[in-house]
Amino acid sequence: MQSYTIGQAARLLGVSPDTARRWADAGRVATHRDQGGRRLIDGRDLAAFSVELAKGGGAEEEASFTSVRNAFPGIVTAVKLGDVAAQVEIQAGPHRLVSLLTREAVEELGLEVGMEATARVKSTNVHIDRA
Repeated sequence: MQSYTIGQAARLLGVSPDTARRWADAGRVATHRDQGGRRLIDGRDLAAFSVELAKGGGAEEEASFTSVRNAFPGIVTAVKLGDVAAQVEIQAGPHRLVSLLTREAVEELGLEVGMEATARVKSTNVHIDRA
């Protein structure tokens, strides 16, 4: 499973690294240390925390969100596979994006909960790029 540094998690959550560090220090999201001593957050834990954070009304600090070229980098929070189709949810800061795509596309991209991905939006279509 992919893990994220405090800085990477902050970017995915749409907050400053200091805010993410305070949340980790307060035990709001679990961390562990790698061999180099860096604090890491498990992808599944970060995905669950991002959903919890979005439901709770947002971050402690005001953040400016922009959709430069309609790209929303975030973390995969759910993957629902059907026989032919699939549904992928991404939490990009306070934004929850859902894409309907083929099961084959999800499998080729190797999408799973906790991994970094970018949702690209054009009109009513949401495309997913693996990070």
